[in-house]
Amino acid sequence: MDKELVIILDFGGHNNQLIARRIRECNVYCEVLPYNTSIEKILQLSPKGIITIGGEIDVNKQDAPNYDSKIYTLGIPVLGINYGCQLMTYSLGGKVSPAPNRKYGTMKINIDSSSKLFQNVSNQTSCLISQMNIETTANDFKVIASSESCPVAAIEDRKRNLYGLLFHPEADQTPEGIRILKNFLYDICKCNGTWNMSSFVENSIRQLKEKIGDKKVLCALSGGVDSSVAAVMINKAVGKQLTCIFVDHGLLRKNEADEVEEIFTNQFDINLIRVNAQERFYEKLAGVTDPERKRKIIGEEFIRVFEEEAKKIGKVDYLVQGTIYPDIIESGVGQSGVIKSHHNVGGLPDYVDFKEIIEPLRDLFKDEVRKAGLELGIPEKLVFRQPFPGPGLAVRIIGDITPQKVKILQEADYIYREEIAKAGLDKHISQYFAVLTNIRSVGVTNDERTYDYTVALRAVKTIDFMTAEYVELPWEVLGLVSKRIINEVDHVNRVCYDITGKPPATIEWE
Repeated sequence: MDKELVIILDFGGHNNQLIARRIRECNVYCEVLPYNTSIEKILQLSPKGIITIGGEIDVNKQDAPNYDSKIYTLGIPVLGINYGCQLMTYSLGGKVSPAPNRKYGTMKINIDSSSKLFQNVSNQTSCLISQMNIETTANDFKVIASSESCPVAAIEDRKRNLYGLLFHPEADQTPEGIRILKNFLYDICKCNGTWNMSSFVENSIRQLKEKIGDKKVLCALSGGVDSSVAAVMINKAVGKQLTCIFVDHGLLRKNEADEVEEIFTNQFDINLIRVNAQERFYEKLAGVTDPERKRKIIGEEFIRVFEEEAKKIGKVDYLVQGTIYPDIIESGVGQSGVIKSHHNVGGLPDYVDFKEIIEPLRDLFKDEVRKAGLELGIPEKLVFRQPFPGPGLAVRIIGDITPQKVKILQEADYIYREEIAKAGLDKHISQYFAVLTNIRSVGVTNDERTYDYTVALRAVKTIDFMTAEYVELPWEVLGLVSKRIINEVDHVNRVCYDITGKPPATIEWE
């Protein structure tokens, strides 16, 4: 795809990939690469700018990650954030040490408005700041932001276009952070802001046509937003060369399998094969309680089903999946640790009997996927459908999987979603669902003792699904949902509401 590019070199940290989302919001395309990407590779990509970012690492430690200092001599603007700023200072002759008194959190800093980085930024602004301290700047660097407790909060070498921040412009706690990033992208890197969803869709379809040619393609269709958008995009590119395989693994929401079949059979001119494989998946998952094993079992079994169906169709070269960027990130990218293996990324088996797996959405965040869906003409009802994990209810049932537990959760989740919609809250919540915990407790129903399951309810609001906050649902809605679940769903005698954000939790429970 012809596009201007900014590279993010990732030195690790839980929220580092959020910077990529913020840059895309500025209509500039970016890619996250491992910190040890070679200078040769960087030059081949011809980026207009480089951002280096990492977590709370001490650059003075012997095992601290490092890279070739030639990066500062390429003539490409560099913005170091947090660890990136430390490393820039350390590599070029300055001195960095842990801050003696400062704690990680927000503070007000005074900025030098003559710096290109701070054009149209308030003279005093709030930010989420690092715990490290620059004792001595490197030669030719100027301090451009400070506070009483943080003498050096930002630095620049305007001649070499090198900039450093000891605070996080990508964080919500830095309200003018987007302005600072735009200054770097537009005024310093001279980006034009040509990244938009219309051009992405158009170029993706063109590239898919060229790549696939006259070969046959299988698409792993779950009926969720991601795989649906991927399927329609491939269909636009190669038409009847595409066959969508919809695997009903018995772990879908209530009535969902029939709804998916109806939508893609009647609303889209797409070849669809529905495979009823409930017993097969239940057998494979029997007795398995570890969530990582569940994901890997489901990931491998999906592939085996597709391989079998492909043989029935004839020679199929490509498998399409609706993998998106948060899947890649959470399954481990660069120095970032694995948060959880997604069934379609870290859960794939070592051997896959296809020429290649095509993932047309792997560079997009969830809200970008929805925009792509609208560009493709997919109805809003489907585009804004509630996200649903590929492993389905298997990762919303804590402990082992049984048909009875699946039935309990399907009914409880259906009631929850129904009442949220009735209350008119469905358009204002990013994701909401029920979880069947593995907790059983004593209760009383019809004057008789019960010993049954606890259902947990979750509702979150988020922009990019990399971070999220719980939604404060009205008590009357929660009370009604709880009463209905306990009265209408067998083997449930307690309902709880999850008020944990991401981080420290993930959105799904497993």
